[in-house]
Amino acid sequence: MRQVPCLEYPWENGSDRFALNPTCQFPGLYIRKNFVSPKRSTSYNWAMTLLDAKPYDARKARMRRNILIGILVAIPIIASFSWYFWNWPEEHRINRFFHAVETKNYVEAFALWNSDPDWQQHLDLYKTYNYGQFESDWGPSSDYGVITSHKILVSHQYGSGVVIGVSVNGRKTPLFLWVERKTKTIGFSPVELHF
Repeated sequence: MRQVPCLEYPWENGSDRFALNPTCQFPGLYIRKNFVSPKRSTSYNWAMTLLDAKPYDARKARMRRNILIGILVAIPIIASFSWYFWNWPEEHRINRFFHAVETKNYVEAFALWNSDPDWQQHLDLYKTYNYGQFESDWGPSSDYGVITSHKILVSHQYGSGVVIGVSVNGRKTPLFLWVERKTKTIGFSPVELHF
């Protein structure tokens, strides 16, 4: 009895690839593509070998490298941008409040203080710190006199809000205000920042 070789030369169809004989006793050998045995109409699906790997595409490799470099550069930029502007909404709220006070629009300033544009519809909610007391604290008779300028010196997250130090009318001692993150209400800060 003749021993059947595992590898046979190309079939009559003109293929230049070696094929595995289906009657081979060593099934661990791989071939380079699916083929149909000329003797049987059975398709054999064999695993791809290293010789079947796709050719190197320099354009795809360059694109992959550029995307990776872009991501690695973007992460620190986004992180530093986020860190620097983390308290920006609360600082913007304080700027709007002081702009209203500087233009003597105390009605709008009180609305920003309480984060309630319709505060005049329900005055009973603001009995502890009413509009009259607010106007005496921020109007011309306040400790700061007529407020004409302000500058935010420092802001820091503290608990559920942000403490913001503001220099009013160029004074060296800052006024510390509190802005609640969720409701955007403004109040006098219970803590002072040292910077």
